Amino acid sequence: MTLGFARLHRFKSVWANDFNEHAARTYNANFGDHCDVGDIVDLLESPRVKIPKADVVIGGPPCQGFSLLNKKRDGDPRKELWRPFMEVVDRSGASVFVMENVPQLLGSFEHGEIIGVAEAMGFKLKWAKLCAADYGVPQTRWRAFIVGCNFADPGTVFPPKKTHFNPKNGHRRAFSEEFDEFIEKPEPWRTVRDAIGDLPVPYGTEIRRERPPLDLHVGRTPTAISLKRYKAIPLEGMNRFDLQRKAPHLTPACWIRKTSGGTDLFGRLWWDRPAFTLRTEFFKPEKGRYLHPIDHRPITHREAARLQSFPDDFRFEGSKIEIAKQIGNAVPPVLAARVADSVYALMLTKPRR
Repeated sequence: MTLGFARLHRFKSVWANDFNEHAARTYNANFGDHCDVGDIVDLLESPRVKIPKADVVIGGPPCQGFSLLNKKRDGDPRKELWRPFMEVVDRSGASVFVMENVPQLLGSFEHGEIIGVAEAMGFKLKWAKLCAADYGVPQTRWRAFIVGCNFADPGTVFPPKKTHFNPKNGHRRAFSEEFDEFIEKPEPWRTVRDAIGDLPVPYGTEIRRERPPLDLHVGRTPTAISLKRYKAIPLEGMNRFDLQRKAPHLTPACWIRKTSGGTDLFGRLWWDRPAFTLRTEFFKPEKGRYLHPIDHRPITHREAARLQSFPDDFRFEGSKIEIAKQIGNAVPPVLAARVADSVYALMLTKPRR
């Protein structure tokens, strides 16, 4: 998210926080040594920590409590981490904030609480669910954004106009309810081919001290049965149901018993469509649609980073597992940059004292 605001746009970051030390190292390697590691609640109680003045506060309080994968976790304390976020907004004196989360946040009880607290602090709010593919990211990833502003109505500039359209639907400007949702000359959605089609066959299994993009373009050593499964579903778009149909003897019993849902498990990407949502274990095909369109392997860390719209020269710190977490959990930088467009437009209207 900071990459979208601070490097792909005009904002300068002055302070940050992350609970994960590897993510903090990545942040500091790219944006300057000002990311404090630790629990935000503890940091805000520490006399050592000084929240600097800022115009804008951005962030994504941990969202697992709202996730569809955590439906039954009532009372999950992670749902409450928007409160210290708003305390940072207050302490910094920011006039605009952007909070990012999973789409399930919108309409939830916590969403109502956020509205109440922010309005009591003098903020007007606008929120929306945005699809990353509509803004130039080669991935149909949906995220929720809440924008608050204490000097203007953020709804005048947010959500940002879409820059890309789904070619399957076509782009009809006339007689369309979407007349004003797009920029003047939108482009078709970016695809998997656009993002990774130029990369060579990966080699090795460990991250290398090599020039990007090959540093993260590393594979795994599949088991013999895994390789047989990959080869049994060679066509784009195939998934676990095709594996069961073509090679039931290679299909795990639990998949055979599960007759519905999970259509993306063990799925191949399509060359000429965006990827589906990437999560933190994109290197495990049994977790989602993470198989390369034609090669018999899951996507590499470099391919995943590109599908998230990270530039090749962005530095990731940590082990393969930790870097995968950073890639999978990230707000796509190009999407963040389009949200930054809206925030910048707001800041241009701020009265000068």
